[in-house]
Amino acid sequence: MLGRVTSLARRERQALCDTALELGPDAATLCDPWHVKQLISHLVLRERSPRAIGFTVPPFARLAEGGMAKLEDKDFVELVERFRSPGLVPFGLRGVEPAFNTLEHFVHHEDMRRAQAEWSPRELPEADENTIWSFVMLLGRVMARRAHVPVRIESGSRSAALRGGKPAVVVRGRPSELALLLNGRGRVADVECDGPADLVATFHKADFSV
Repeated sequence: MLGRVTSLARRERQALCDTALELGPDAATLCDPWHVKQLISHLVLRERSPRAIGFTVPPFARLAEGGMAKLEDKDFVELVERFRSPGLVPFGLRGVEPAFNTLEHFVHHEDMRRAQAEWSPRELPEADENTIWSFVMLLGRVMARRAHVPVRIESGSRSAALRGGKPAVVVRGRPSELALLLNGRGRVADVECDGPADLVATFHKADFSV
């Protein structure tokens, strides 16, 4: 089956599930205070229940919390395998999954990996880094609004202004690391920031968490 898996989103789904089973339900994640089972419950609920509206609409937060609590009562391996095989769930459809889940799956996979005491960055294929760059370009402008300063990203020969203005904070790193930074994982993202000291300080104080 894995031989037919082509999209980064689907491959990260499978790898995330493998990592979850390897770490176990009680392992830490970067989504503190969630442990691995809670993170898997979040992912399952997001795809399969209208209660997921509570993740993005605060007045409905209790709906999401209740849905996650019910999922956490289920067997861990069963829960992981439910996420692994989305079937006809809209977010799991081949034409939909890459658009909605590429960064979701990559970032949450790293949430598990990089919360462990001994971790190291993965060397992703160039094609995967290119895919992530396209999503950083697409979504990064929205995320960079939270920086409150001009922001430019650079990766090798590629560069893009995410928030216009001069002078700007210039953030350099692989696309995968830039994606982690812009999704609120700056403390583990391997990036370099240059620019006027006051702007860089403001940038580092920005809350990119989602």
